[in-house]
Amino acid sequence: MKKAIPYILLLLLAIAVLLIKRCHQGGEAPVDPAKEVNRNHGLDRRTAFLEYTKHALCRMDCRHITEEEIKYILLNGKISYRKSDVNDKPCPTYAVEGYSTENQHLRVVFAQCDHSTKVVTCIDLDHDFECHCPGDDNKHEQ
Repeated sequence: MKKAIPYILLLLLAIAVLLIKRCHQGGEAPVDPAKEVNRNHGLDRRTAFLEYTKHALCRMDCRHITEEEIKYILLNGKISYRKSDVNDKPCPTYAVEGYSTENQHLRVVFAQCDHSTKVVTCIDLDHDFECHCPGDDNKHEQ
């Protein structure tokens, strides 16, 4: 029995090390998701990268569209390649269409850049809203 005590202690020590490692794994800094996924192949639908342009925020306010609805469309909508420009520079743009949880028929245009996915604009496909967003006055002059 005396010969077994060192082996038992060694086994208990190994178990303790494994338990401590497992407890500390939850507290580690998160891995940068941008390094894990190649964002240059199709639309990255993770909502953690979303940024909103001033124009998009104005359109959302005018058309009563929430950030939650934008995220829902990103996750569940279908890409309309007719309305998208995957060769757009500096960031490819994707027009994603679907019905929100509030049953609004929406098209949201996302520009997928290296480190962010920008919400460019959003459109209610069933209802016209009169919006007065910055830049609207001179859009027809170009």
